[in-house]
Formats: sequence, structure tokens, C-alpha cells
Amino acid sequence: MRIFILDGKDMKNREKAYRVIERTLGFPEWFGHNLDALADCLGELDTETAIVFVNTQTLCENLGSYADKLLACFREVSEAFNIIYLEKA
Repeated sequence: MRIFILDGKDMKNREKAYRVIERTLGFPEWFGHNLDALADCLGELDTETAIVFVNTQTLCENLGSYADKLLACFREVSEAFNIIYLEKA
């Protein structure tokens, strides 16, 4: 199983958040840095994948309401594609 850790402390703004996600999860060059592209790329991950998102409270402080949309995307795709996903404040 591949385990990826995303840290909300590293995501100071939307642009930085997408760069951290892209780099950590090894997304392709065509990754579009938006929620639709995120959902597409997450859906392509192997089901033997676990994503742990830590410091989500800091993410919410940095990104405001957009953090809710970002986290919801991870939750929805993980349920649809049977990817293990955990959040820690």
C-alpha cells in the first residue's frame, strides 16, 4: 500500500495547496490545479492508496471556505473509488 501525507501547514494559499498535492501524489504535468482536475487525478490512483491529510484546521485558516471544497473533493473521490482517506485537524 502506498501512503501519502498531505500537510495543511504547507498550503498557505490555493496555488501552493495544488502544488503540494501535485508533488506529493505524483500527478501528471497536465494536472489543472482546480477541483475538477483534482477529482480526475484522484480517481486514477490505485485502490491500494492511502491519503492522510494532517493539519486540516490550519488549511481551513489559510484557504477559508475553499478548504471545505478541497477536503470534500478528497472525501467524495475516496468513497467513489475506494481509496483510504483520513483527516486530522
